[in-house]
Amino acid sequence: MLIRAGRSRRDFLRVTGTSPLLAPWVMGSGRVEAELVRSRNERPRLALIGCGGQGRGIAEWAGHFGDFVAVCDVDKNHLEKARTSEGIGKSKAEAYEDYRKLLERTDVDAVLIGTPDHWHTKICVDAMRSGKDVYCEKPLTLTIAEGKLLAKVTRETGRILQVGTQQRSDHNRVFLLAVAMVRAGRIGDLKKVTAAIGGGPAGGPFAKETPPPELNWDMWLGQAPKVEYIKERCHGSFRWWYEYSGGKLTDWGAHHVDIAHWGMGMEHSGPKRIEVEKRELPVPFEKGWPTVDDQFNTPTAFLVKCTFPNGVLLEIRDDTENGVRFEGTRGKIFVTRDRIDLEGAAVPALYENPVPMEELVRLRKGKKLDSHMGNFIECCRDRGEPVSDVWTHHRALTTCHLANIALRLNRALTWDPETEQIVGDEEANGWQTRPQRKGYEVVES
Repeated sequence: MLIRAGRSRRDFLRVTGTSPLLAPWVMGSGRVEAELVRSRNERPRLALIGCGGQGRGIAEWAGHFGDFVAVCDVDKNHLEKARTSEGIGKSKAEAYEDYRKLLERTDVDAVLIGTPDHWHTKICVDAMRSGKDVYCEKPLTLTIAEGKLLAKVTRETGRILQVGTQQRSDHNRVFLLAVAMVRAGRIGDLKKVTAAIGGGPAGGPFAKETPPPELNWDMWLGQAPKVEYIKERCHGSFRWWYEYSGGKLTDWGAHHVDIAHWGMGMEHSGPKRIEVEKRELPVPFEKGWPTVDDQFNTPTAFLVKCTFPNGVLLEIRDDTENGVRFEGTRGKIFVTRDRIDLEGAAVPALYENPVPMEELVRLRKGKKLDSHMGNFIECCRDRGEPVSDVWTHHRALTTCHLANIALRLNRALTWDPETEQIVGDEEANGWQTRPQRKGYEVVES
């Protein structure tokens, strides 16, 4: 535990994962996961779709709980790395270029999706309709309409869909503790939340090239417009192109705006008003669409103010320390991945009346404090709701998508969280979806 110099212990407290205040919530997680690593006959049969760095990372994690029988990627180099990796089984998994062929298999219990963002929804929908449970990386969707579709299909199929927003299961439990304290009124009435997610890069113009022979460029593009290959459009840096992602607003927003929604108690709602105070876009836009095709085109700097039905103001910004700050009438809590900073009434509240374990378990929907992947595997077995479900993630990501729409159109938006429609702005409402290339359509008409 660290105390900031110049302030008393009761005025300011910094809690890290090594603090004895967190020990009851951190200890025991390994035992929970050990219970899930059963005999080979009981282990789920897994498949990985999207075998880049993030995909292989979650597969290594999942390999502690289940066994991989198939892998899929449109890049043969990624595919070979996945097939021969330690966690996936050293060449025992069958390789596919087309995920639809993989989903025809009846011996796959669950799929992990680590593709670029613009492929998430379609593969999730197809996987759930083929009877598979799904762990999908964040951000789950490219558009608001995709979120609505995923919520519908998850409900219709009864499949498990866990979103890879691992902050809901971080090993230090700092986000869980912060959310529990705010919701329990430890800082008084909540007035303002800040989600600081950092700025995005500018780049380009980039050279147009012939796609490498190992890459199926047409299928990589999927629903997005057909364009010439630029290597910076593809692996890793795809998230800085609006055609495939939403930049920092959805990349880090998927994490911190989710925690903000959770702490506000707005995880099943959304903002009423979205206002853009600062706008900086790296390339010219016309009617929301970039007018050049060889430069990064997601926002690089921003300050978006979202007012919620409960009167709380959420600011999403690039220019302060990465993390989430909750401000109430009696104190403040700042939380980031390695610590919580508590100010005011929050400090004695934590010492004198600790958040009970039961409250933390309740926030995790009755599930033990295991890892994010462990939570997914447990839900696949007992059919419970995962800690990062499609419905709450859709709501948080809707706020991120609305922020992007407001930035690109450079105007305020009014949103009805009940009907999930932009009010009084037909053009902006049209951005709930995107044009979809024939043969790769995602959102159903």
